[in-house]
Amino acid sequence: MHDKILLSHGEGGKRTRDLITKVIARYFDNPVLAPFLDSGLLGRIEGEIAFTTDGYVVTPPFFPGGDIGRLAVCGTVNDLAVCGARALAISCGLILEEGLPLETLERALSAMKDAAAEAGVLVACGDTKVVERGKGDGIFITTAGLGVTVDGWKPSPSGIRPGDRILLTGTMGDHHVAVLVARQGLSIEAPVLSDVAPLSGLLLPVLERFGGGVRFLRDPTRGGVGVTLNEMAGAASARFVLEEARLPVREAVRGVCEILGFDPLYLANEGKAVLIVDGVLAGDVLAALREHPYGREAVLIGEVEKGAPGVRMRTLSGGLRAIDYPVGDQLPRIC
Repeated sequence: MHDKILLSHGEGGKRTRDLITKVIARYFDNPVLAPFLDSGLLGRIEGEIAFTTDGYVVTPPFFPGGDIGRLAVCGTVNDLAVCGARALAISCGLILEEGLPLETLERALSAMKDAAAEAGVLVACGDTKVVERGKGDGIFITTAGLGVTVDGWKPSPSGIRPGDRILLTGTMGDHHVAVLVARQGLSIEAPVLSDVAPLSGLLLPVLERFGGGVRFLRDPTRGGVGVTLNEMAGAASARFVLEEARLPVREAVRGVCEILGFDPLYLANEGKAVLIVDGVLAGDVLAALREHPYGREAVLIGEVEKGAPGVRMRTLSGGLRAIDYPVGDQLPRIC
């Protein structure tokens, strides 16, 4: 094998075969992938199917606390989890730029392998393409994920009502700032690590235990908590009121935001979830979330109130301000 990706690695000949069998498949060895058929044969699946797809184009591909490989698996698993589904299998589509060091590819594949093992999901099929130098950005990853939903639970935005509580499973903006620090080569006193993590182990037991008491949940990735809550409020035709004093932000993240003029509400996360839950059960749900390593910092951040749909925030000074969709993007190509 060469130490860099060549155009001939994508032309379907011996080098393509060698790249797939000697490099890529080595990280995803399993009975479904091993025959190298045109599809992964998963067998019979019982239950309601959930299906998702996503693309990962983050720059740089490696950042404090994570990388594009872990991001691709966790992002796919989490999109299924917030719909109440346990991931069974995912696909892995690689777009590689000519000249990419093989070591870089293997590092990303190794991270995918570890994340898939943590999430309990199978990489069942894949595809690899090579583009000419200058026509890619090192490595892009596309995925599709297949899962089975928790019996009896479905997202129910129409079931949201005044008195329901808004929970967030941890601090905001860690992923966004970690990527920014890596991209810009910033030097900060306290290191910020991406929160990228698979959330099925955190969320699905909560859905199984509390059922319809959990009305709706989403993972606040691109656009952060602010955009996610606007989308949720729109789907539910509900009014969400946040408490600024309760919004969790690490001091290092807050410091970067103050210097660069960012609002943590709109920064991307890759290991957090927003839940709308029955107000009566909110304390119990919060306690259950905090029992899991990825939910130890879960907090109640607001409430569903009567009034015109949208998102508002009760500020530290006691006022009420609108939380709307941002115009433009604070940091492009973040996830």
